[in-house]
Amino acid sequence: MCTFENVRKGEGVKKMWIKANPNPAGKSVPDCVIRAVCIALNKPWLEVSDELYNVARSEYSVTCDDHVWGKYLYILGFEPFLLPYPCPKCITINEFTKYYPSGVYIIGTGSHAVAVIDGNYFDTWNSGAETVSFFWRISN
Repeated sequence: MCTFENVRKGEGVKKMWIKANPNPAGKSVPDCVIRAVCIALNKPWLEVSDELYNVARSEYSVTCDDHVWGKYLYILGFEPFLLPYPCPKCITINEFTKYYPSGVYIIGTGSHAVAVIDGNYFDTWNSGAETVSFFWRISN
């Protein structure tokens, strides 16, 4: 499980990037989708990894395929959204948190995934300047 529950709830935290790595070994590996789901839903890394792998296997693909993790998020109850405006009207992750100051989201940039909870974005690095291509919102 994520061990930063008080930060996840936003207690005493300004809207910003929060460094987080729910990988149980603390490794810096290309597991951004797994990390984002762990953080967004407060689920254990191994559980999310196994579930995502099962979806990838059923699709004869890999876990980082946008179609695969999109299907997984849909199964989990997330709702997909594409941003209607291409650059130069595109928005960054930093800007996204201002437009969407509440709720639970997973942002896709085309090459990265990030969890956003109530205006805070959680990642192993400050990805706030990355351009948002699409996002998923958890349904209430």
